Amino acid sequence: MMFAVAMTFIDQTIVSIAAPDIVRELGLTSSGMQWVVNAYLLALAAFFALGGRLADLYGPRRVVMIGTLVFVVASVLCGCVPSGDFAQTWLIVFRGVQGFGAALLFPAALAVVVAVFPVERRGRALALFFGISGALTAIGPLLGGWLTASWTWRAVFWVNVPVAVVALVLTLFAHIADRPRSGTLDWRGAVLIAVGMGLSVLGFQQAWSWGWASAATWLCVVGGLAVLFVFVRYEQRVAHPLVDLRVFKDKAFSMDVAVLFFAMLAFVPVFFFSSVYAQVSLSASPNQAALFLLYFFAGFALASQWGGRILDKKGARPALKVGCVVGAVGFALWANNLTNLSMHDQWPYAAMAGAGIGFILAPASTDAVNRAIGPSYGEVTGITQTVRNYAASVGMAVFGTVLTRVMADNVVDTLRARGFSSDVAHDVARGISESVSGHGDSTPPTGTGQVAEATRDAMQAIQMDFAQANQWVFYGMAIALAVGYLFALRHPGGHGAATRRPEDAGAAAGSGAGAAGTRKRPPAG
Repeated sequence: MMFAVAMTFIDQTIVSIAAPDIVRELGLTSSGMQWVVNAYLLALAAFFALGGRLADLYGPRRVVMIGTLVFVVASVLCGCVPSGDFAQTWLIVFRGVQGFGAALLFPAALAVVVAVFPVERRGRALALFFGISGALTAIGPLLGGWLTASWTWRAVFWVNVPVAVVALVLTLFAHIADRPRSGTLDWRGAVLIAVGMGLSVLGFQQAWSWGWASAATWLCVVGGLAVLFVFVRYEQRVAHPLVDLRVFKDKAFSMDVAVLFFAMLAFVPVFFFSSVYAQVSLSASPNQAALFLLYFFAGFALASQWGGRILDKKGARPALKVGCVVGAVGFALWANNLTNLSMHDQWPYAAMAGAGIGFILAPASTDAVNRAIGPSYGEVTGITQTVRNYAASVGMAVFGTVLTRVMADNVVDTLRARGFSSDVAHDVARGISESVSGHGDSTPPTGTGQVAEATRDAMQAIQMDFAQANQWVFYGMAIALAVGYLFALRHPGGHGAATRRPEDAGAAAGSGAGAAGTRKRPPAG
């Protein structure tokens, strides 16, 4: 199961490092590249609950294998994207299929882990499962940087093939018992949550090109949120809901999820924006950009361990409060120093931002699972994972719109100061901001003759413009964590596990997206 889910975590971050190379070779726009990253996250969020329910109805082993096959076929097709006008659509579509495969296999893999471990050993097993799989997120940038620099960016997709083969072979040899359960699939709920999430993120993502004053922007955003509201009301009435929302009656669980939402607005997007910043403004190679992200992960790894100990001794509330404060300050200081254009001067602030996220993710996720009384571990994990991935999608969309908008305005000011007419400056600025990549040796995306030459001469100033535009993004991440702190203050505290009745612990393993049956099995080995 670890090999199966490894692919889903690595692919959340591996593509970010290769983004500038993908843009240059395929001619993608800035918003197009953000959709390549976002399509995966959005599909993972939209179909996660569906994957858990399918694991219930048809058996987790079968769904793990189907999800793995869907994921790896989509990965191969992403790596085989043809050049030309169809490239952007091809890549976005099959990244979405990747996310759908991940949404099938992840909750099913969790169901297997829950089913094969007895109750008294399940906590340690889940801690290992989430701890190792979460740490794999850090491998993405390093692996992506190495593959892109030493071979081709296409290899960031093809690397999933050997991992998938190992996962499938191990799953076959494990002889996991599939015990499908009776019940019905809530197709209406699945459609509503997918449409609601897709529409709202589309509105945020396209606000740059459509404009915030556009009726289409607000139709998508408001319409998507309205559909999600209908989904919530529908799930409260249906006999076999896709998502059991009763757990939100627990205030601690609701605050855990709220803090996770605001933390995830920054966590996954920071990989994309910091790696592109490093390659554009700092002229770093993909390998150097990956090492740049290690500062963030160093703080994240240390704080995750510390946050776990705080959770065990004092509950989630202190860890969430500390994490939000440390993260908000770290991102704010990091934003303030982006214009130094020095990778090594920024490491303390990147590490501090990572530490803030590290204090939050594991304690909030674990406390949320501990609050599951009626619903299963899997259902609760399904809710938290859906919220986490949806928040990451919204963060990518909103911050991407901010970056592109501010970048264009900055470039216009730079070019007008150098004597360009307003019309020419706007045309060149839009081309540069849409291209994402602004390396000094790259050809400007628009303009010929004198305009192109003058734009190349201004490229150093434009790299500073890109750094200044990224400041808005990182300040936005700081604000997100500051808002998360307000919810952390409302957390009632205490240990979720202490509120669980003994009989609930067994029931928690036997229903919903994370369950494969209530049978008890002898300890492994």
